[in-house]
Parts: sequence; C-alpha cells; structure tokens
Amino acid sequence: MPIPQYVPLVETTRGAIVESIHYGAIAVCDTQGRLLARAGDAEALVFLRSSSKPFQALPLVEGGGMERFGLDDRELALMCSSHSGTDEHVAVLTALQRKLGVSATELLCGTHTPSDPLTAERMFLRGEENSPLRHNCSGKHTGMLAQALLYGDPRQDYIDPGHPVQQRILRVFSEMTGVPVPEIVLGTDGCSAPVFAVPLRAAAYAFARLADPSALPEPRRSALRRIFSAMTSHPDMVAGPDTFDTRLMTAGRGLVLTKGGAEGYQALAVLPSGSSGAMGITLKISDGDLAQADRGQRVNAIAPRGGGRARSTAALEALRQLGVLDSAQLAELSDFAPRVLSNWRNIPIGEIRPVFNLNN
Repeated sequence: MPIPQYVPLVETTRGAIVESIHYGAIAVCDTQGRLLARAGDAEALVFLRSSSKPFQALPLVEGGGMERFGLDDRELALMCSSHSGTDEHVAVLTALQRKLGVSATELLCGTHTPSDPLTAERMFLRGEENSPLRHNCSGKHTGMLAQALLYGDPRQDYIDPGHPVQQRILRVFSEMTGVPVPEIVLGTDGCSAPVFAVPLRAAAYAFARLADPSALPEPRRSALRRIFSAMTSHPDMVAGPDTFDTRLMTAGRGLVLTKGGAEGYQALAVLPSGSSGAMGITLKISDGDLAQADRGQRVNAIAPRGGGRARSTAALEALRQLGVLDSAQLAELSDFAPRVLSNWRNIPIGEIRPVFNLNN
C-alpha cells in the first residue's frame, strides 16, 4: 500500500524559528466527485473515524425510523455526534432511549470520563461514576440499536461487522463514497464499532452529496437533508461547549456542517451558495493531532477543545481560501485562526499558523 504524500499544513514557531510542523492532506470535491482543490495527497487512504457518523445514521433515517419512533432532530443530531458527555447530552440520550425501549446496559461503546472538563469535575465532586451514557459515541450506538429495532435485526452484538446493522451501514457508506465494498478497508474504532478507510477524495465526495443530495433518489435525498439540517440546527448536540465542531456550525448559521474524527480527521459539508455549488472537504493531520499541551505553553493557547491545534486551524484556513465564511464569521472563530502562543505567564512566545495553499 503506497505511503500518502503529506505536505506541511500548519506550523508553530518559537522565537525566530519554526519549532513544529504538522503534515497532512486536504481534498475538496463537488457533488459529481470532481476534485476542486487539494493540498497534498487527495488519494490518501485513511480512516474517517467519527467523521463517518452522519452516514452511519443514514439507514435509520431513510428507513423511516424517525417517524416510527417519534424522534426529533435534536435526537438525530445526538445520534450523529461525538458529544462531550454533559448533563444535557445525557438527558436527551435518556429520552431517546426511552422512546426506543432500550437502556444504557445494551450499549457496547464502553465508558470514559466526559471530555467536557466542567462536567467531569462536577461528577467527581458528587461521586458519580462514568457510564456508557457519558461516552462520546453513545448517541451513535443508540442509533444502531434503533436500526436493529427498525429492521427487525437482533439487538445483541450489533457492532459485529457481520451483523445486519453493520452490513447495511457498510453498503450505504459504499454508495455515498462511490467506493466498492471490497475496496473499503475496515477497522475497529475506539468505541468498538466498525470504522471505514477510503481515500480523502472519496469521503469529500460523500460530504458534498450530504450538502446537496438533489441528484439522489428518494428517500435518500430527504434523509440526507434532514441529517444536514439536524446537525447544523443543533450544533450543541454534535459536540459540546467550546468545541470546534459546535463553534463552527454555530458561526456558519446553517451553511456548513462539520464533523471531526479521532487521529486528526476532519470533514465538512458546505451548502451551495451564490455561484458556488456544494462542496465536501476532508482533511487528515498525519501525526494524529493529539490535543496535548506543551508544559511550557497554556493549554488553551495550543489545543482548542474538540479540534486539536492543527486540524481546526487547517479546516478554518481551507474555508477561508474557498471563500465560504465572511469576515464576521471568521472573527467569531478567531480562537482557531492563526494566533499568538503564550506561556503560563501570558508572555507571547510564538504563533501557530497555516502554511498551505489549496490548488487543483
């Protein structure tokens, strides 16, 4: 398997020199699958991780699950989410599970501490243990149980790659990306569900069609529109307070859908606007873009929550170069733009900045 040709996307400086460089690749496609722009290897074969969640929810929506179970768009956004585990997320998830007649004990995602630090602190102070409901993928897993109920599949072992729920999701993902099922590389995600690897270009094509599914037949067309609307109308459900996904969709005011994934993956779907058609944008930071702080710098100066320092900076720069956001929207997202880095005494020590130009 060829090694992807990654290029510098984001760098950090200290004093007069470049201290660190984040390499990666970006692909921008239209609804015909044409590559509009790129930086680096648009054919890089990489796992989408949680960026695939809108498509993992698609069989439920196009199969009539929203109507059958009386689900609302807030709950749909949560099923497409990597949520922060706040009390609000748990409340919506609990109501969703009540409608379905399933429980947290059926979730096979495991447990972890909520990524929202305020929630984690409050849980610690009141002695609350972690539960699957706080897991960032619990909405997706609840959606998979809903699919099993909708299609009459067994609820047990719903994450097994051979389970009807996963086989149905795989077929839908293949249809959306245009990649034949045998060419999709399967892995196991952190939440134990199957995860897919396809070229960046193919994933960007799928996200362009999520933004504008007008050429697709019903019921897929309406299902994709509902997923897009649910996620952009309820960005607080998709991630959480102060996260890149929630902040960007809030600033985008319905124009941009974004969904991050682990190990430096970010995907965006942009609605048609003016003379520009819909676009799908995918990017991969090759080092995984782990949000870890240098002990000599403040955490919030180098790693905005829910985006990693390089991924969010690169994604926002791609949107700027493509003319998607206006100056006011970019100003709302200045925390993720090129910015000064400061140490623990708030002394400026360098900056973080994008260093790529999209080309075709």
